[in-house]
Order: sequence, then structure tokens, then C-alpha cells
Amino acid sequence: MLVRETPCVIDGPVGPLEALHLDVADARGVVLICHPNPVQGGTMLNKVVSTLQRTARDAGYSTLRFNYRGVGQSAGSHDMGAGEVDDAQAAAHWLREQHPQLPLVLMGFSFGGFVATSLAGRLEQAGIEVAQLFMIAPAVMRLTEQFPLPERCPITVIQPDADEVVQPQLVYDWSDALPRPHALLKVAECGHFFHGKLTDLKDLLLPRLSN
Repeated sequence: MLVRETPCVIDGPVGPLEALHLDVADARGVVLICHPNPVQGGTMLNKVVSTLQRTARDAGYSTLRFNYRGVGQSAGSHDMGAGEVDDAQAAAHWLREQHPQLPLVLMGFSFGGFVATSLAGRLEQAGIEVAQLFMIAPAVMRLTEQFPLPERCPITVIQPDADEVVQPQLVYDWSDALPRPHALLKVAECGHFFHGKLTDLKDLLLPRLSN
């Protein structure tokens, strides 16, 4: 029987956050997924976010995706920075409360890659371990000194090589400058939104989630 996500409301820092939670029996871990730029129409229902969620489900993880402040039914207005990281932290706290014994994996697409990465750094500083971080076509230009990077969790960066939103070279340069081991996976002939390449994205993610 197909298990469906359950709509839920999370207590966010500026009001309720709209979310979708999937509780998988005997889950191997939990995955929090952060969506793209809300100013450009990004929501938790974005097709790349949906692919991330289904891939995590198929790998045996419980999942949570949510709308940042000012998106959908979530309260507040866009902050385009620390506020969305605050929202993600509240979502992570809620998810860990539901599944306190399970390892936490973070995923983010585009602007959500910035949010997930910033959250990973923040959680590590608070003594909360992140099992893995997946940055999908991440908005690395937003990762300023204001947002400390994680130092311990394994990082996988997946970057389309024909990205028309985030310049691929920015991501490659950021990867080259990152002074710690990580994986950089380039997707050939692929644009930012993975048109026609969502299966390729799933194929890259699934073995890394299943390890």
C-alpha cells in the first residue's frame, strides 16, 4: 500500500509553518528537505523537492518538507536569509522530536541548498549531529561568513552543468575552496530544474542514501 505524506503544522519562529510529513515504518533515518527561492515561486511542492522526497522515501527514510515563512499557508513574510534558516531549524526540531533516535539527513535545492547548509552548520554548533548533507544546485553565493559551514557531516554537492540560475562555475569554485573532503557530482546537459533529468538525480542520490 502506498504511504502518503500527512499535512501538518509546525510551530515556527514567526508563526505556523505548513508542512508534509511521511512516517515510514522501521525508517533508517529522517530527511528534512528545504525548497527553492520563495520570491521566484519556490515551494515545498517544487518538482525537484518532490523528487528528493520520493527518493528518500524509497531509500527507507521518514521525510519532512515544509514551506518557509510567507509561502503557502505558512505565517510571516519572506526574509531571504537567516529567517528561512530559523524556519528550517524549527522544522528540524519538530522532526527530531517525532523520531528522536534516528539520524538526521538534510537536503536543499537551490536557495534551499543555502538553507540546508546553513542549518547543518548551526546544528553542529549546537552539538546536534547531521548524518549527511545534500546540496542540489545550491545557491552558494549566499553562504557568507554570517552562515558558518558544517565541519563534520559528509557533504554531497550535485550541480547541473548547464544551470541557468546558479552559475555552475560558482559552485565549482566554492567546492574547490572547501577545505574538507566532500563529493561534487556534475550532471551533464542539465539545467537548474533538472528538466528530463529527475531520474538521473534520483540515481545519484539513492546509493548515497542507502549506504
